[in-house]
Amino acid sequence: ALALEFTILTAARTGEVVGAKIDEVRGNIWYIPAERMKTRKPHRVPMGSRAVEIIREAQALSGNSSYIFSRGLNPIGNMAMLSMIKRDKYAITVHGFRSSFRDWVSETTEYSGEVAEMALAHVIANKAEAAYRRGDLIDVRSRLMSDWEKYCLSLSVVVPNN
Repeated sequence: ALALEFTILTAARTGEVVGAKIDEVRGNIWYIPAERMKTRKPHRVPMGSRAVEIIREAQALSGNSSYIFSRGLNPIGNMAMLSMIKRDKYAITVHGFRSSFRDWVSETTEYSGEVAEMALAHVIANKAEAAYRRGDLIDVRSRLMSDWEKYCLSLSVVVPNN
């Protein structure tokens, strides 16, 4: 459950979260190395206070593991979050939260699509634009992720009857 909440709050991919290690976190920034990114480029993820708190909670549960979300010394499985969702009979997917994040940015905020795409670590399709864009808009993305976290934490969760 902590891994799923973290995934939602960071708009990260499942594999990025499953492989997340405690030494990738410095303050409120999660540094994902290139080899674990779909784009094969390193990615910085600014985190809100709840996401940072989740890391502390998960580490308290995982003991000596180098992974943030673990079973023993090993990372949780790729299907752990989806299995939890299916067990609780939700008709959703883990990856769908990334889509929800993108829709939320577009439909309810003033953040640019460029900022949203960087937060999702999407590749810039236009080669010329990609060649000139070197920054990662970390300050703007920090505000975006803080706003996303506030939005997520303001929602009520409706639990289905089993």
